Amino acid sequence: MAGISRRGFTVGAAGAAGLLLLDACSRKTRSAGSTGGAGAAAEQSSSATPTPTTSAPPPPVTLTVSPADGTGSVNPASIITVTATNGTVGDVSVQSSSGAAIAGALSADKKTWTATQQLGYSHTYTVTATAANEAGSPASATAKFTTLTPGNMTMPYLNTRGGGSLQNGAKYGVGFVIRVHFDERITDKAAAEKALVVTTAPTQVVGGWFWLDAQNVLWRPQAYFPAGTTVTVNANMLGVQVGPNLFGQDNAAATFTIGDKHVSVADDNTHMVNVYFNDQLVRQMPTSMGRGGYLDGTDGTISLYTPSGTYTVLDQANPVLMDSSTFGLPTTSRFGYKEYIAWATRISTDGIYLHELDSTVWAQGKQDTSHGCLNLNKSNAMWFYQNAMIGDVVTVQNTGGAPLAQWQNGDWSLSWDQWVAGSALHA
Repeated sequence: MAGISRRGFTVGAAGAAGLLLLDACSRKTRSAGSTGGAGAAAEQSSSATPTPTTSAPPPPVTLTVSPADGTGSVNPASIITVTATNGTVGDVSVQSSSGAAIAGALSADKKTWTATQQLGYSHTYTVTATAANEAGSPASATAKFTTLTPGNMTMPYLNTRGGGSLQNGAKYGVGFVIRVHFDERITDKAAAEKALVVTTAPTQVVGGWFWLDAQNVLWRPQAYFPAGTTVTVNANMLGVQVGPNLFGQDNAAATFTIGDKHVSVADDNTHMVNVYFNDQLVRQMPTSMGRGGYLDGTDGTISLYTPSGTYTVLDQANPVLMDSSTFGLPTTSRFGYKEYIAWATRISTDGIYLHELDSTVWAQGKQDTSHGCLNLNKSNAMWFYQNAMIGDVVTVQNTGGAPLAQWQNGDWSLSWDQWVAGSALHA
């Protein structure tokens, strides 16, 4: 039994060796002396073909149009946008019912298109847009909306204090006052004032609005503008409701610059007008101002004084027709007149000028003889006319009668607190 057991062991060992050698011949990476087990299992695993992986497809792109399809009474101040989620915007077309196309611009990441033109009242707009996701799968969207129809509209006009149009690119004086005129009465002055924006460069100048009446609002800085300032006025009135069913008709904008500092001081004690450019005296002009006293006119009492106060240059004419009947003094009366006057620079809304009047040269620098204007000889009147800018400051002092009223162009005669109190947004 022992031998049988031994032979059985021997035969088993030889069989095992034979199996190992056969296994070695079937695998070039193993030697005949290697053993099986974990190492063999690892080699078998490393030689297996990898299982391929699959990624999920990119999500589809969606387009959002604002205002949304079917929206009515859209404020024309609204801005059309087209936004792509999970993709980028392709082509966008916006067509108005009037036949006009609305232009726009695509953002740098191409995910948003924004209209760059304003809308109009009482229009229907159709927006057509395309987009694609990361895989290039397309999508499209169409939206149609209508803008509101106002019962009435008012247009903002950007003017000088004297009522002329504010000229884009013009140069004005350091005391220049901006005037916005509305062609309808404004009942919601606060809403209108919020839409009126004044910016200055290189630094922002402190200033504020003052409502002269229901159709005119004025803006002046707290102190005179620094020379060289650039001023931009924006009346962003389109779509702004400023009364019962009353909306701003359109926007308006203008940019101008401030020239050198020109300040003239007319002193009735000396009967002289001293003119300062950038705080340096450049000219002295003898003058004859209002003779003083009062007259009965067709519209009430007429003052013959030149009111003391701070004026600004409003406009000029050469010549200007001066007619006393325009302020209630008939031309047929003892002090009435109607004649053309040369080299006339207006400084008050009720007709006070610095102008040529050679017939009073004898009184200029000595006594007052006028109805309220500042008479000058031809040389001085011409020089002042040629060197003055709208918005230049003219201060009159030491005269009799009532001081310059704000409505007469006495904006700079008001303190800053008084001016701020004239704002519809004043707390």
